[in-house]
Amino acid sequence: MSVRLLVLLFVVALVGGGQASARAAPALSRAAPASARAAPASAWRWPLDGGPPVVRRFDPPAEPWLAGHRGVDLAAPPGATVHAAGAGTVVFAGLVAGRPVVSVEHAGGLRTTYEPVEPVVAAGQWVDAGAPLGTLRPGHPGCPVAACLHWGLRSGERYLDPLSLLGLGRVRLLPLGG
Repeated sequence: MSVRLLVLLFVVALVGGGQASARAAPALSRAAPASARAAPASAWRWPLDGGPPVVRRFDPPAEPWLAGHRGVDLAAPPGATVHAAGAGTVVFAGLVAGRPVVSVEHAGGLRTTYEPVEPVVAAGQWVDAGAPLGTLRPGHPGCPVAACLHWGLRSGERYLDPLSLLGLGRVRLLPLGG
């Protein structure tokens, strides 16, 4: 096999055959710990019931300080129950810039965030995958419907596509050269 074909097979296997943005695929391979990448797909779930429509995809900035979309927006009715995408410890449940946010720390150094969510959990509380975190509030900026959940994923300081947890992130091949 050629080196290019081996690299292609490795990238596809690494992100589960989904699709991740050109900047997200390398970020996932370098930033997500092996334990997080090796987690079975059943360890992660949608934060909203029914596999909600994605109304805005992950679009990270070229540089950390530039504008971009550091998560995905999922359409749902106001008041929908928001669930933990994976098991972990709630590390924040409160207001950020006047909007209610919940953050959960997972094994392997991953952190998911959910906004705007009126929390029913508190910092320090353990939650299983699928446990209710709170209810979705309307008013997320840029949402084209009554309410959108902004779902984010980080590994350390690096933002990742949360859809990659479900094997649904975008994959684009990058040149082998520097």
